[in-house]
Amino acid sequence: MSCRLSVERIERAATVIDPVFLSSPQFHATPLDVPTGARVVVKVETINPIRCFKGRGAENFVARDARSGEALVCASAGNFGQAMAFAARKRGIDITVFAAENANPLKLQRMRDLGAAVKLAGADFDTAKDAARAFADQTGARFVEDGREVAIAEGAGTIAVELLRDSPAFDALLVPLGNGALITGIGAWAKQHAPSTRVVGVVARSAPSMERSWRAAAPVATDTAATIADGIAVREPVPEVLDDLRATVDDVLLVDDETIVRAMRLVFESLGLIVEPAGVAGISALLEYPDRFRGAHIATPFCGANVTAEQGKRWLWPSS
Repeated sequence: MSCRLSVERIERAATVIDPVFLSSPQFHATPLDVPTGARVVVKVETINPIRCFKGRGAENFVARDARSGEALVCASAGNFGQAMAFAARKRGIDITVFAAENANPLKLQRMRDLGAAVKLAGADFDTAKDAARAFADQTGARFVEDGREVAIAEGAGTIAVELLRDSPAFDALLVPLGNGALITGIGAWAKQHAPSTRVVGVVARSAPSMERSWRAAAPVATDTAATIADGIAVREPVPEVLDDLRATVDDVLLVDDETIVRAMRLVFESLGLIVEPAGVAGISALLEYPDRFRGAHIATPFCGANVTAEQGKRWLWPSS
């Protein structure tokens, strides 16, 4: 199976990514060991200006592939749009971000604050993506698709460079699987530098398109992607990423939204960290499949922390 990603380019990406997104904290989260039954190392990708990992890939893409004077357009559930807005504003590039009409309002406001023109279109991310593509065709702006652009995945791969530098002997890496940039970047580096480590994607059971596509080795769209985990709520896969997934991912697991909420509360109560639903996908897998990972040495990224006050009351402190 072929893979479009290059470990040499992943290594070089760290030289162009804004340092504010690099060297994120990683540690053995001992309070999670007993409730999950595993030895858990977490990498906290939320302590940066956009509270998520997406800055790595956006920075690498804009620095490496964006052309001077060329306007950009993308679609986002919120985090990728923030990252692209951050990278574009720093370089004086105009950017328009399309999002679903029901997108997280905190993420929408942050995109605007970072200088993006934000347009709402449709009921979900994939509909917004169609509108973004049409807008690019009409205006001549460059459409940037998360997952399809290799530089975005290679920027995300710098997470694995840091994660495996000190602890290369993990049994498995549990990684949220949305459009695929995060897990293919991490997986490409891991397959070269820690080949005995299994790379496992985690998908919301109510948004199973990527799990089905990975198993079928072909795009499998679904009618809906009705999960609270908007960062992995994919209804239509990016076809170009599927070969990358087959080359870098060993398994894909499904988790229920109820388990995702349990994982959010566990992380909040045990570590004092607020992590959004997609960001705790790895911990959710440990809770949903305890026998599979019992006693294993596991690592997972906490890849986003954009939670509104209303969401916090609903998921993290419901009795307040």
